[in-house]
Amino acid sequence: MAQVGANMEYQEYKWAYSIMDSSKVSACLISMLLIVYGSFRSLNMEREARERAEREREASLLGGKPPTTTSSSNSNVQTLNTMQALCFPLGSSVALLIMFFFFDSMQTLVAICTAIIACAALAFLLTPLCQYVAGSAGLGAARAPVCGRYSAPELAAALLAAAIVAVWVLTGHWLLMDAMGMGLCVTFIALIRLPSLKVSTLLLTGLLLYDVFWVFFSSYIFTTNVMVKVATRPAENPMNVVARRLQLGGAMRDAPKLSLPAKLVFPSMHHQGHFSMLGLGDIVMPGLLLCFVLRYDAYKKATLVCQMGQVPGPRSMGSRLTYFHCSLLGYFLGLLTATVSAEVFKAAQPALLYLVPFTLLPLLTMAYVKGDLRRMWSEPFIAPPNGKAGADFDV
Repeated sequence: MAQVGANMEYQEYKWAYSIMDSSKVSACLISMLLIVYGSFRSLNMEREARERAEREREASLLGGKPPTTTSSSNSNVQTLNTMQALCFPLGSSVALLIMFFFFDSMQTLVAICTAIIACAALAFLLTPLCQYVAGSAGLGAARAPVCGRYSAPELAAALLAAAIVAVWVLTGHWLLMDAMGMGLCVTFIALIRLPSLKVSTLLLTGLLLYDVFWVFFSSYIFTTNVMVKVATRPAENPMNVVARRLQLGGAMRDAPKLSLPAKLVFPSMHHQGHFSMLGLGDIVMPGLLLCFVLRYDAYKKATLVCQMGQVPGPRSMGSRLTYFHCSLLGYFLGLLTATVSAEVFKAAQPALLYLVPFTLLPLLTMAYVKGDLRRMWSEPFIAPPNGKAGADFDV
């Protein structure tokens, strides 16, 4: 009787046990780590670009030449404007439909392009690690260019990334696919910036509608869930195509189909063969918002230091809560809510339906209470403070 009661209790609260599965815990922790790392990587890139511009200005003055006007942002960084934010969900919908209808005829091309882009993103992710190893080995000039404008650690990162992608093509292993997906997440968060809260709100609101439509309503039009179909459809391995064209056999002809790195998959330690899946967009898009608020937190602190002439003293717990902390907590709660909903309804959920409100609404409320909403909404970085850059301060 006691055993029956225990089984009934387990079935009643099965969803609660499921959300503590190792695959779901891993998805939550790794997605948050990627957002935090990508955001601070972007902040550090901004600081380095500003310092580089300052050194160039000082060198031009010492050389008797008029200082050239240089941008403090990295040339590789792309800042979205209002029109791009509005068009992004529409462009994503068109790309999704193309992948849905014409995937079979273009899957090899998609796999090759994905491998090239993922290789570049993975090299970007691995470069700091290679620089750290080179510095630990006592190579003081590790950052000096050795091949064009590329340093030895950057070349080493590129070779390592190419090796990982090559092994992924040969094996199709999910762990290598996750590594490539992580590289894509960090690269997009670090290199794409949102200039204001208005652009952030337009982008995330549009993507929320995009996610909800293609997950919940696409099956009524296309008789299948378009989002899930595209995300889980494997692509033919380019090695198979080459083997057939050259009439080769062996391992090349038997290369497995490739699951494209448009998502991160995490295996369960408790249920063999069970994976949890999280789309890269569910990490990158909220990550862009968190990167924006992290930059604003640093900018605001630098402005306060310039006005006071010294670093502020100890603050209360409430005042120490930054916009980044608030948004990161909201992301965690949104991801937790999405996970619970997926377990309760036993169906795929548009994660942005939960992530966008949980990150955006607390941020808007907090900005309104602190009196920063008007400035954050329009041009928060229009007049950078003189003196130290905001990226020089801890948030």
